[in-house]
Amino acid sequence: MSETKMEKLGKASSTSSAAQAAKIARTASRKLAVLSEETRDGVLQAAAKRLEENAAKILTANAEDVRVAEELVRTGKMSPAMLARLRVTEKSVREMAEKVRGVARLPDPLGRRLAVTELDEGLLLAKESCPLGVVAVVFESRPDVVPQVASLALKSGNAILLKGGAEAACTNDALMTIWRDVLAESGEVPDGAAQMLRSRADVMELLNLERDVDLLIPRGGKTFVEQISRQSRIPVLGHGEGICHVYVHVAADLHKAERIVLDAKVDYPAACNAAETLLVDANVAADFVPQIVSRLIAAGVEVRGCERTRAIAKSGDVRAAAEADWATEYGDLILAVKVVDGLDAAIAHIHEFGSAHTETIITEDTAAAERFLSEVDAAGVFHNASTRFADGYRYGLGAEIGISNGKLHARGPMGMEGLTTYKYKLRGSGQTVGDYKSGKRFSHRPL
Repeated sequence: MSETKMEKLGKASSTSSAAQAAKIARTASRKLAVLSEETRDGVLQAAAKRLEENAAKILTANAEDVRVAEELVRTGKMSPAMLARLRVTEKSVREMAEKVRGVARLPDPLGRRLAVTELDEGLLLAKESCPLGVVAVVFESRPDVVPQVASLALKSGNAILLKGGAEAACTNDALMTIWRDVLAESGEVPDGAAQMLRSRADVMELLNLERDVDLLIPRGGKTFVEQISRQSRIPVLGHGEGICHVYVHVAADLHKAERIVLDAKVDYPAACNAAETLLVDANVAADFVPQIVSRLIAAGVEVRGCERTRAIAKSGDVRAAAEADWATEYGDLILAVKVVDGLDAAIAHIHEFGSAHTETIITEDTAAAERFLSEVDAAGVFHNASTRFADGYRYGLGAEIGISNGKLHARGPMGMEGLTTYKYKLRGSGQTVGDYKSGKRFSHRPL
């Protein structure tokens, strides 16, 4: 779908430029910051209901996007993984609505007292949570990002600017129209609380709007995220690449390991929390590798193995893994398999090739598990569980605005807390700094 068509789809809800949209969003953010929790939750409940009521419209719009995308896949211009992320079903719409309700049920993230200190009698300093202000999310393919991000933004009192990919233009437009209608009907949510940007030119303009946009979150492939990060003058929280590992330790329950590996790879291979590399301890490889390779191939997975893996598997269906395979996020039914010599070698491999997203160890050895959990440097480190649990909804965050592999501000699945900051509120009774230069002393008493 062309950019021109996407622009036409959104004329009713877009502004003339990203700069103008950001200024409107900034004004809206100041009103959103003081909107009552009751109002915010009520609007979210209404939005969830409206999504379900308009399922047919959403599916019709998505069918148009999918029709175009299927032709792009046939001609090699789009990956099957991107098509999988694009597709919306009746179940998908129900899940969108349930995630919005889940966000509404969460405790209010605003106005929480994080700390209170008595500086002196009658001089109290409170540290309280508040919204970031204006958040922009630029994303590819997945239309369910629209209600997820919009719900988290509203619950946390933030204005949101969204820019979806051209491949999902019809679906995104349908979802945003539903969302904006509900906001407008509330009579309390300010105009400009949720807006959709329309063109690549908007994105390029957006990257320089540091005065009106507080945080930019790109969600897409590694190259896309890196390009946005390099060019932006706005703080960027990159939705991370997912090179996730499952390590089958010498003390693993192999039946348990088999179930977890299959779930981590096959459940939804296009997701960033799907496993891309399987590491198998050399001491259990003879028992485990032939069995898991057989199950993976039966599930339609292309297996790429190291020399030891191929020798043990004794299957002509296992392709030789290239060095690049260890550092590749496939987003598809492809899995690299490597035999490693113990826990230290597994951790070393993960640190060399992983993306710090999610890593898991399968073992009944508690000490080995605790070493793995402590030493592996990643946003999510699991024991005897599928990497697919690395998700905002599954973590109980209601939904997620993205996943960060970095360590500053937010890490891992990012929910409402990642959309809040804090301010210091000082309540005095006429004190001046000069008083404390003349012998008066601070108490600095935590309350």
